[in-house]
Amino acid sequence: MWDTLWTDCNLATMREGGAPYGAILRGAIAVERGRIAWIGHAADIADPDARARDVRRCNGAWITPGFVDCHTHLVFGGDRAREFELRLKGASYEEIARAGGGIVSTVAATREASKEELIESAAKRLAGLTREGVTTVEIKSGYGLDLETELKQLEAAGELGPRAGVRVKRTFLGLHALPPEFKEDRAAYVQLVADVMIPAIAAAGAADAVDAFCENIGFTAEEVDYVFSAARENGLAVKLHADQLSNQNGAALAARCRALSADHLEYLDEAGITAMAQSGTVAVLLPGAFYFLREKQLPPIEALRKAGVRMAVASDCNPGTSPMTSPLAALNMACTLFRLTPEEALAGITREGARALGMLDEIGTLELNKAADFAIWDIHTPAELSYWLGAPLLRARVFAGGAV
Repeated sequence: MWDTLWTDCNLATMREGGAPYGAILRGAIAVERGRIAWIGHAADIADPDARARDVRRCNGAWITPGFVDCHTHLVFGGDRAREFELRLKGASYEEIARAGGGIVSTVAATREASKEELIESAAKRLAGLTREGVTTVEIKSGYGLDLETELKQLEAAGELGPRAGVRVKRTFLGLHALPPEFKEDRAAYVQLVADVMIPAIAAAGAADAVDAFCENIGFTAEEVDYVFSAARENGLAVKLHADQLSNQNGAALAARCRALSADHLEYLDEAGITAMAQSGTVAVLLPGAFYFLREKQLPPIEALRKAGVRMAVASDCNPGTSPMTSPLAALNMACTLFRLTPEEALAGITREGARALGMLDEIGTLELNKAADFAIWDIHTPAELSYWLGAPLLRARVFAGGAV
């Protein structure tokens, strides 16, 4: 017998091909040992009560894959509400960063915080994500900028998963900003990240991937390339904050390095799009940062579509440019600001989010033998997930086959 059978439901499987959203109307989904053991039309199960130890009737609710938030900075100390006020008064993100604010101000607060304090504050932010269907989350470091604090952040991220009932992928973001102690010696810091931090973090099993901020107020393509070489030598995947505030040819670099994803992409050019299409690098769209920074330059969505580049959607939850813990708001912004269709947006935070983490074989769609991570919604159509703002749509979140 199956462990649990959910029936009398509609399934947005998000599998490609066939009906929109990969929909199975009047469907059912069975779970055995934390994995999907059967999926299809409820009418094909003659006697549901005889097939599972626990049968749950959903009364027409929709079930989607669990949401995959593939770009967050959940673990940090302090906040940057004051900078929000300054931006509203006319200061730019770049001006604040060059004046010693921005990422560096969060670094000071994160260095001072204990691991337990980081876990406690991040757990509250993670709760916002899980309340809206997230079952997998990527968490970046990058607010320590020294080995001790970066490891503290990554360890805190790892401990969040079992507590919250989510899968956590951890990313080392050493090239996030230049720490104050290396203000006069960029090369030494880049070398420290590549030659000391990455090998130590890889040896500790503390990260799955390496990220960098390739930007005119961040790091050059040459510096990123050097660090990515070290990542690959140590068996770590790579991804990149690319072309957010200016065109630094970051997306083309990411594609050349076979990065899992290139993220932001407001200033992405045609060469970068072509390179991403050829490499299979996922474009991660972050409408929260676009909204909070009041940006005007839109990512080239139509060109990405035409080139066949996969597009994921994520919250980018962070203290400075996207203090947002609502994946449903991210879906709405992806549609209203970036003009994604509701189906593209939902695919972006399920199937394509999983692809951006290299986890599509395990999660991201409702398919036989995949992990039984899904969300049950009180909606009439999947488009409502991108339509409502603030509505309590989630009925239940299922992680590894169990409701949490």
